[in-house]
Amino acid sequence: MTQSGDTTTETERIALSELDGDGRTPLFEGEPRTVRLALDAGESVPAHQHPGRQIVFQVLDGEFELELGAETLSLSAGEIARFDGAQDISPTAVTDAEALLVLAAAE
Repeated sequence: MTQSGDTTTETERIALSELDGDGRTPLFEGEPRTVRLALDAGESVPAHQHPGRQIVFQVLDGEFELELGAETLSLSAGEIARFDGAQDISPTAVTDAEALLVLAAAE
């Protein structure tokens, strides 16, 4: 446990290498929402939105084409994008790919 002022929080730890399966896997309970996204080459997530959220999309392995509204970003392992969740979002794996997403409440 870590104490900071009157707030007590517990440190949580997850090894991505120990997670099973593909798709979207929530990593922790509560905020900010943290998700592992693992897709096989050619798989995609249909366009959707996360209103009221800022999203950080970090590519851990492989390559993604990330559609953000009318824009498409090509992202490879080691690259990070931050964007507003109020727009249409649709990631597609160009190769087998894995990303870590952090969805934080917009200020």
